[in-house]
Amino acid sequence: MANRFTITGDGITVEQMVEVAVGHREVEISPAAITRMKVSYEAALRVASGDIPVYGINTGFGPLKDRRIEPEQTSQLQINLIRSHASGVGDLLPTPAVRGAMLLLASCLSIGASGIDPRIVQLLVEFLNKSIHPVVPSQGSLGASGDLAPLAHVALALIGEGPVEGGNALSAMTKHGLEPASLGPKCGLALINGTHFLTAIGALSTHKSRQLLLVADVAAAIHVEASLSSAKPFGEAIMALRPHAGQAESAANLRSLLAGSALMEHHADCHEVQDAYSVRCTPQVHGAVRDAQRHARSVLETEMRSVTDNPLFVGGQFVSAGNFHGEPCALAMDYLSLGLIELGNISERRTERLVNPTLSRGLPAFLAGHPGLESGVMLAHYAAAALASENKTLAFPPSADTIPTGANQEDHVSMGMTSARRLDRICANLQNILAIELLCAARAMQIRKAQTGKGGAAGTEAALASVRGIVSADLTDRPPSPDIQAVAKLIESGQLIQSVSAAIGDLI
Repeated sequence: MANRFTITGDGITVEQMVEVAVGHREVEISPAAITRMKVSYEAALRVASGDIPVYGINTGFGPLKDRRIEPEQTSQLQINLIRSHASGVGDLLPTPAVRGAMLLLASCLSIGASGIDPRIVQLLVEFLNKSIHPVVPSQGSLGASGDLAPLAHVALALIGEGPVEGGNALSAMTKHGLEPASLGPKCGLALINGTHFLTAIGALSTHKSRQLLLVADVAAAIHVEASLSSAKPFGEAIMALRPHAGQAESAANLRSLLAGSALMEHHADCHEVQDAYSVRCTPQVHGAVRDAQRHARSVLETEMRSVTDNPLFVGGQFVSAGNFHGEPCALAMDYLSLGLIELGNISERRTERLVNPTLSRGLPAFLAGHPGLESGVMLAHYAAAALASENKTLAFPPSADTIPTGANQEDHVSMGMTSARRLDRICANLQNILAIELLCAARAMQIRKAQTGKGGAAGTEAALASVRGIVSADLTDRPPSPDIQAVAKLIESGQLIQSVSAAIGDLI
C-alpha cells in the first residue's frame, strides 16, 4: 500500500505516530532495518551458546542476574520472563495508546541494537495492520526498567497467550493466518524493556495539548471582545520587550483573532485603565505553556528515535546500560502537566469574570436570560472550577518519587508511566474547562452584540459560528452538560480551529 508508513529506524514524529495510533495507518519495515536486526540477533544467538555471561541472554533478570542459563533453556527463559512480568492492573489502556506503543516498540527494535529476531518485529507490525490490539492494563509500570508490565502484556499476545480486544490472541492470529512468535535469546527482554508506553501516551497527550493551546487563544480572544477588554497589551512592540517565543506566538494569535472587530472599536476610548491579569496577561501565561509543550514534544521525539532496552548491541558486543530509564520523558511530561494546569486555571478565571455581574461590565448575572428566575450558566462555571481544582490535586510530579524494587537492584525509578497517565488526565479535564469557557463566551458575545449592535472580528465570529452550529442560542435554562460535551467534542475533532483557519488563516 502506497500510503503505508515505513519504519526505517530513523525516528518517528508525533504526527506520524498519531496517524498510526489514531488513524490506523498501515505500517511496513524497510529492508535495511530488517538487515540490521538480523545482525544483532545473530550476535545474540552466539552469546547464548557461549561461555561469557551476558545479562538477559544467558543469565537471569534483575537481582537474578548472576544465575547462568544453559543454551537449551534460553527460549524458555524469555517465555517465562514475559509470563511473569505481565502484572498490570487497573483500567485498560485505550486502543490509541496501545497502538502507539506497539509502533514505537517496532521502531526502536528496527534500529538493530536490541538483538531481536526480525520476524517478531514483523509480527508486531502485522498486529498493527490487522488491528489485533492486546489488552493492556494501565497501571504497574515504574518507567524503569522501561514499561515492563504493559509491554509484557503486548508480548504475551505475540506469543499467542494473552487476550486481545474481542477475544484471545491465538484465535485472532489464526483468523489472519499468523503464527505465534517463537522466542530466541534476548527476544522477550527486547520486547518489554523499553519506554514505549509512557512515550506513546505522552506523545498523544502532547499532540492533544497543541490543539488545546490554540483553542485557549480563541476562547481568550472571544472573552476580550465580550468583556469589553483591551487588545493593546498584546501589541507586537510589547512582546518584543520580553521575547519569549510562546508569549509572542500567543499574542500574535490574539491580534489575528481580534483584527477588524467592530465591537473592540466601539469601546476603544472607554474610561477603563487596565484589565485583570487573567485577560491582560493571557500571552504571558498561554505562552509559557506553549514553551513547556514545545520542550515536551522535543524530548518525546528524541525518545521516539532512541533505543531504550537493555543490554544494547554496540561495537560488536552487548553492553548493559540504562537507556530504559524514563527520567527524561517523565520530567518533560511533568513540566507540561504543570503548564496545562495553569492553562485551566486562567481559563476558569476568565469564565468567572463573564458570569459574575460585578466583573462582567454590564452582562447579566450568570449570563441568564432572566436572572433570578433563571440561573443561566452558573453551574457550568462550577464544573470548570471543580475541574481546575481536580487538576491542582494532580500537580505533584510523579517524577519526584521513586521506590526501590528488584531487591534494590532497581533502586531508582522514574515513575514515568504515572507522569504520562497524569498528563492524559489533565488534558481531558482541560478540554472540558475550555469547552465551558467557549460556551460561556459564546453566550456572553450573543448578549453583548445585542447590547451594542456591534459584531466581532472575523476570527472570533468564525469560532462562534462553529459553536453555534452545535449549541442552541436559546438563553432559557436547560441542562448545560450536553452543551459542554458537544463543545468538548468540537474541540477534540479539530473543527473549531479549522473554522477559524478558514476565516483568517492558520494560527501559530
